[in-house]
Amino acid sequence: MNVAVIDNDSGFVQVLSKRMEGLSWQFRTLATPVPPDDLVPMRINCLVIDLTLLGPNAWDYLERVSERIPGLGVIVCTERSTVAQRVRGLRLGADDWVSKPCHPEEVVARVESVVRRRRRSEARVESGPVVAGELEIRADQFQAFVGGRSLDLTRREFELLQLLVDSRSTVLQREEIYQRVWGYAMAHGDRSVDVFVRKLRQKLETASPQWRYIHTHFGIGYRFEPETDELPVLDDVAEPLEVTEDVPARV
Repeated sequence: MNVAVIDNDSGFVQVLSKRMEGLSWQFRTLATPVPPDDLVPMRINCLVIDLTLLGPNAWDYLERVSERIPGLGVIVCTERSTVAQRVRGLRLGADDWVSKPCHPEEVVARVESVVRRRRRSEARVESGPVVAGELEIRADQFQAFVGGRSLDLTRREFELLQLLVDSRSTVLQREEIYQRVWGYAMAHGDRSVDVFVRKLRQKLETASPQWRYIHTHFGIGYRFEPETDELPVLDDVAEPLEVTEDVPARV
């Protein structure tokens, strides 16, 4: 494991670094943000970043890092934030968001979870694209296509689709989906899975209106199975009916 942390909280970084060293991880601390191109040769698996160090440029930096290094896990670890800020960060490419104050052990667990998901994605890339109905799912681009046109999925939407496709024909419970996509246990009353499924389903139905891909099992979860709305094509010449008994003609 090779991790970089962009944070100037010396106490937090010191405790976190000792924990990572105890796991024999490679670890480096960056007191200030570096250009995304400078992160590439570091060959890191995960970046833990405090967005408060970037000021008004935080969102732009997060988006550029995610686009420049698509295989990099990104965890935002910052001071108290609003729901709107967390949602924006996740949509711009962050894999996870941890609010300070937090325990370094939690950050370590989040890093492990994010990197584990990334490695599963890399394994899928090697196996090539997956075709389901009119969908072509490209793990190497973190994207799905219909007729060559991108569905413009966010990273989280793609990970959700990939999980459902990998479990094709199997009903996945909401809690399991959350655990495997978000990386930790779902809090009671959290509707994130339903929200993301709805957004994903809308994009699928817009791009491929004659197909239904995600099916709801009320009170349980969701299942992926491509099914077309098209009626079967009948032959022009109907097969003769088999006569099973003689029927007297009416006069």
